[in-house]
Amino acid sequence: MKLYYSPGACSLSPHIALHEAGIPFEHVMASTKTHKLTDGTDYYTINPKGYVPLLEFDDGTRLSEGPAILQWIADQVPERKLAPPYGTMERYRLMEWLNFITAEVHKAAGALFNPAMPEEGKAIYRAKVNERFAYVEKQLAGKEYLLGSQFTVADCYLFVMTTWTKHLNVDISSLKNLGAYSARLAARPAVQTAMKDEGLLK
Repeated sequence: MKLYYSPGACSLSPHIALHEAGIPFEHVMASTKTHKLTDGTDYYTINPKGYVPLLEFDDGTRLSEGPAILQWIADQVPERKLAPPYGTMERYRLMEWLNFITAEVHKAAGALFNPAMPEEGKAIYRAKVNERFAYVEKQLAGKEYLLGSQFTVADCYLFVMTTWTKHLNVDISSLKNLGAYSARLAARPAVQTAMKDEGLLK
């Protein structure tokens, strides 16, 4: 199985989840700038969408979109409780968080990486990201993870969003719950391994 990723991109979340799940895989770098693999292969021939993450199974089947990939990973190892069981309200809470992160945090933060975005536009998106993180800050009060005491794949995703803030001039230093949460996740062995795999840690 192959995970196509770009260092530090949102694909870091399934990278972390795969290590948390203990599922064997190969990580293949796909540049988000050149849309080529390290061997020169045009990434669009693998994923017509052109972005990461993409999970390719042994039979050649491919799955894209981070929230879908994260839930697939979790469902392979239910004993690790990376996602609550289907049909439970907790599972829908997980989906709720994945949708919020992808639509409200990721989308706005991702716009800040666009070099063509004028500063006026960046200010609008930066304010939106800060507003969304302020909401998360309140939700994390008294909690270890997004769903309470149980670490899930939603935490993999939110953690990656917190790592983007230092690159995007988004100040979350006043958000104590979020800061402690991010530091707690950064210390997890699977997170450390994934970040080392991507050259983000020495």
